[in-house]
Amino acid sequence: MDHRTHPIARPPLPPFTPETAVQKVRMAEDAWNTRDPERVSRAYSEDSRWRNRAEFPVGRAEIVAFLQGKWARELDYRLIKELWACAENRIAVRFAYEWRDDAGNWFRSHGNENWEFDEHGLMRLRFASINDQPIRASDRKFHWPQGPRPAEHPGLSQLGL
Repeated sequence: MDHRTHPIARPPLPPFTPETAVQKVRMAEDAWNTRDPERVSRAYSEDSRWRNRAEFPVGRAEIVAFLQGKWARELDYRLIKELWACAENRIAVRFAYEWRDDAGNWFRSHGNENWEFDEHGLMRLRFASINDQPIRASDRKFHWPQGPRPAEHPGLSQLGL
């Protein structure tokens, strides 16, 4: 069967409970921390629509291109997401990520995302609002090795973010 019309399910599936929403959020965080655009794109439906700042990618190919550009500019990227709310097939998250530009200037980007999932657990809508805060390297809080955040590393609430 054609995988575009019969996608592989990405559990947990909606309707979400607070527990399954936390799982979905952590899975997204872990994937984004790999900085692998192809891997990240597989969590989104083939026709997924995004609003990310002033960019509006549609579909996996545009999502991959967007992420390639993002991680070419945002170096040493590390992200933490936290569940804000969930209902049925929707999840709201808040997040912060730290990164530096190619001149060595550090930033902490804060934001909120609203997600809507299809019945297969693929995200079909993603609306992100993001603000960038310049920080000193000494103010960084996300110091784990590149890749997913270790289980013992504090989350946003524990870090006071």
